Amino acid sequence: MPEYEKAMRPEDITRLFVERSNAGDADGVAELYEEDAVLAFPPGRTTVGRAAIRELWARFLAGRPHFEPEEPLPTLVSGDLALTSTPPKDGSGARAQVVRRQPDGSWLRVLDQPEFAPPAR
Repeated sequence: MPEYEKAMRPEDITRLFVERSNAGDADGVAELYEEDAVLAFPPGRTTVGRAAIRELWARFLAGRPHFEPEEPLPTLVSGDLALTSTPPKDGSGARAQVVRRQPDGSWLRVLDQPEFAPPAR
């Protein structure tokens, strides 16, 4: 497996996710998650663990979707945990991730809610 750039700030993960996804690199995307991370995707379901997340992204990226960088909202940090979020450019709710500082100082996703739409009013 190649040596991947590490997210040394919580906000780096979103940039690395976009770069690796647009390159079709499911292994690289999976490396942004802790071994037992939980991803709320596909909609209405969860995918648990880095291996399952890698498989999911391999299938999803086979369709060659294109991701655009999104401007992050302010990051909330408490010790070794941080909450990152971005408002989707299409205005369809929000995306939020909980990331954890690793022993080497880098950050990985623990919980990922990539699609959250507010309830219809």
